[in-house]
Amino acid sequence: MKSVNNRPPRKGCKDIWNAFMVKDASFDVGTDMPICISTDIIPVSLISFEDAKTIYKKEMKLKHNNFFINTFIHFYIDDQKFDGKRTSIWTYPNQALKIIRHFAGIITPDFSTYADFPKPVKYFNTYRMRAFGCWMNVLEIPAINNVRWGTYETWEYCFAGIPKGSTVAIGSVASGIRKLNNRPLFEEGLKKMVSVISPKRIIVYGSSNYPCLQNLRKTGIEIVSIPSKTSLAYKEVSNE
Repeated sequence: MKSVNNRPPRKGCKDIWNAFMVKDASFDVGTDMPICISTDIIPVSLISFEDAKTIYKKEMKLKHNNFFINTFIHFYIDDQKFDGKRTSIWTYPNQALKIIRHFAGIITPDFSTYADFPKPVKYFNTYRMRAFGCWMNVLEIPAINNVRWGTYETWEYCFAGIPKGSTVAIGSVASGIRKLNNRPLFEEGLKKMVSVISPKRIIVYGSSNYPCLQNLRKTGIEIVSIPSKTSLAYKEVSNE
């Protein structure tokens, strides 16, 4: 971490802002969002960070220190499960890294940008998504940019830091698209995202069986739907 005028930091200074994550990053000119490079690897499956943590603890107890699971970690869960006071991947990134290293890659963290959040909080949460992804880039851990948009003012920055023509991910479960009153805003944001980023592929955690996503397929964008944990559970019950 460097101080003003690139002078070395004072003795005893600590990087409380996680500047190390973006030390060698490039930044979007208009927004100062760090640019995270998405991998072209298509996840075989997705597992929540919460479930990945449970597996990690179990494997460590069994002394399976080099275990590896070919699935990407996602963060389409309540923020408190990965950004709580004692469990925050932002406050304790190296603890999170111990878990992440045993999996195939990650969808960058889905820090919330709810409509009733103050604008600075939504901006910072978007920054944290990209910064964490940049850190994964440096560590050569495959990462796919999660895209989360909120109300219209978030469109000024929520797509920044994601290279054009790359693979992106969205959570249809976390987006609230299933609720009819939320759908118009989601669909408008999706159109805006496509116009800004022009993604070649969209990984959808959850169902992609919505007209707005099906129509994107017709334009040549690859839509890859990966079932959510909830839908898989329902499927198991229905097959019994």
